[in-house]
Amino acid sequence: MSKREQVEAAAQQVEQHPVLAKLAGVGHAVNGIVHIIIGLIAISVARGAGGSADQSGAMRAIDSTPLGSIGLWAAALALFALALYSAAVAIGDIRHSKKEAARHAGRAVAYIAVGVVAVTYATGGTSDGEETAKSVSAQLMATTWGSLLLGAVGVGVLVAGITMVVKGIRKKFMDQVDVTGKTRRTFAALGMAGYIARGVAFGIIGILFVVAVLTNNPDEAGGMDGALKKLTELPFGGILLILVGAGLIMYGIFCFARARATARDNA
Repeated sequence: MSKREQVEAAAQQVEQHPVLAKLAGVGHAVNGIVHIIIGLIAISVARGAGGSADQSGAMRAIDSTPLGSIGLWAAALALFALALYSAAVAIGDIRHSKKEAARHAGRAVAYIAVGVVAVTYATGGTSDGEETAKSVSAQLMATTWGSLLLGAVGVGVLVAGITMVVKGIRKKFMDQVDVTGKTRRTFAALGMAGYIARGVAFGIIGILFVVAVLTNNPDEAGGMDGALKKLTELPFGGILLILVGAGLIMYGIFCFARARATARDNA
């Protein structure tokens, strides 16, 4: 057996481990809760209140509950398990579909990033996604190659956002859930609204990175919070932000169906 086959076999064992599958299912549920909180904060911002409509804001909200750091540690564990599960799926998909493998690998990185934010708050630290985005952008834009890389990342994120919108409209996400009948129709509607909302947010993030490069101004770059708040600068922006926030809440609810499907896959 070649080294590649050994790695694939090990990844398959990880993916099919029932305990990891259940933890990954919990990770999807945590991801859902995070999106619900972000959606609620976005709606609050649209109505004139403050708050950070991103993962940092969600973790601060969790930290302020009676669960506090315990809830954050549990969230981090579940998200890291989901990242490991996604990485194993990515390795298994390499032979069949490099495109799908890349998607699962990207999700693994995203789950790790959110998990790190949870650990940061659980250990008493803080995190600011907007400041991080601006700082990294400034460092990259200090060189020509860095600017080109940042621009490419922006275009990539924009394309990912458009892909999410298309996926939502075409309901190409239903293979991720295991529901039937009226429940399936309900989650199809939730998933459609959720993917479109996430696609809009990601698309704006991508545009912000591209604009930062074109204007040579790293302050134009931003993360989820900055992207959502940019909507308020548009005509009827408050209404748009409420709609996107509601869509993110719906995506969060949809994640619970993904949690159930993942936990049952290898039970």
